Amino acid sequence: MGNGAKAQQKRERNAKAAGGVAKSQTKVNEAAKNVMCMTCRQTFLLTVREPALKQHAEDKHNKTLAECFPNHGK
Repeated sequence: MGNGAKAQQKRERNAKAAGGVAKSQTKVNEAAKNVMCMTCRQTFLLTVREPALKQHAEDKHNKTLAECFPNHGK
């Protein structure tokens, strides 16, 4: 038996011990997107910082932060 076969056996044993089901953050991340641009309706994560929103408003729409995100910070 070479090292490749041993490694494969170890992966199989570990997969059985772990339950074999991987957990994904995709659904959690989609639910956390609750900051929305009122111009283009693009959503952002709850943890987005003001400079990123300001950059989006200026670069994409040539508008101010308050025009695109009137509810931000409230």
